[in-house]
Formats: sequence, C-alpha cells, structure tokens
Amino acid sequence: MTSSFAAIHVAKKQLGLDEDTYRGKLQLITGKSSTKDMSEAERQKVLTVFRNEGFTPASATRREGGRQKLSGKFAKKLQALWIAAYNLGIVRDRDDAALETFIKRQTGIERERWLRHADDASKVIDALKGWIAREAGVDWSLLGLHPQSHLRATGYKIAAAQWAILSENRNGFWPAIVEIVGGSVLDRHLDDQQWIRVMNAFGERIRSRKVVTS
Repeated sequence: MTSSFAAIHVAKKQLGLDEDTYRGKLQLITGKSSTKDMSEAERQKVLTVFRNEGFTPASATRREGGRQKLSGKFAKKLQALWIAAYNLGIVRDRDDAALETFIKRQTGIERERWLRHADDASKVIDALKGWIAREAGVDWSLLGLHPQSHLRATGYKIAAAQWAILSENRNGFWPAIVEIVGGSVLDRHLDDQQWIRVMNAFGERIRSRKVVTS
C-alpha cells in the first residue's frame, strides 16, 4: 500500500497538478477525493490513468546499468526520429541521452516538458524533422499523395533518403529492398517492421562507408 500512496504523490508532482485539480482527478477516477479512502485496486486505477497521462515511475525509467530510458506518450516518436538520424549517418550516438542533449541544445525545452506536454513535444518533433530534412534530404511532404500511396510511409521517406546517400542508381532501390526483406514488394506497401529492417540495413551500409572514408 505504501508504494502506491507514494507513487500517486510522485505522479501529482511530476504531472504538475495543483491540489484542486489533483482532488478532482481522484474523484473522477474513483469517486473518492483522498487516497486514504481508496482500496489498493482503486489506487492502482489512479496510477494507470496517471501513467496514460505521462507519469513515469522511477523504476520504469531505468535500463541496464542504471541509465535513464525515455518513457512517456511522446517518447517512441522522438526515439524513432533519432534512430532515423542515426541510420542516415548524421548522428553518431543513438542513445537516449544523446537525444536529450540534442533537444535541450537545439530547442531549450526541458525533458519533462517534451515527454509529457503535446505542444512541447510537437515543437521538438518539428525541430528534429526539419534538421533531418536539411542534413539528409528527407522529404516529409504529403502534398498531392494519394492516401494509399506507399510514398506516404515514413519508412519509405527515410529509406529513399538513405538510398540517395548510398547510390546514384535509383533503379536499384527496390531490388535492394527485396533482398533485405526477402520477399516480393511489387505493391511497394511494406509494413512498419519491414521498413525498420530496411532502414537498419541501409544504416549499417552508411555507417560502414563513413568509417572507411574517415
């Protein structure tokens, strides 16, 4: 019980809830405005809601070796963009700590804000996408694209920019993808996991090239 009491109060502080807002949330979630009046199941229900709103328990943010791992509803999108930059050869360190440092330096937005607040997260996402576009030529535009077009896929956009770095032969792009995914891509609609395989494979080639030429 003690741990759930403590976790809820940590969540209150982490989410920046004033007393009235906090009590109102408790009442809305469980029908009770005090954790002391709640059962353990009710407190866990409160914690579930707070986690969905961006609360990150300390134990959930540790990775092996005690290093902090990003968590929260916007973390995956930001991590994906950072790994894309890594696979495009414009980032040397794919670790979350490097991402945090870059964001703070480029935007001045603190970690707690962009992990939990939509407006700040959107600013950071736009900043990362703009930087990736400038440095690696990724075209994020959807203008004029049919909703079902494979050209809309984020994986395609990144892989196309990777291929432009790797080769001047545009016709070799799809054969290279077929070789990586090990199957037909006649309709050119790969799923997210297939695009990840492609981006990672192209990323290895880009990084190997940089090592050879450096």
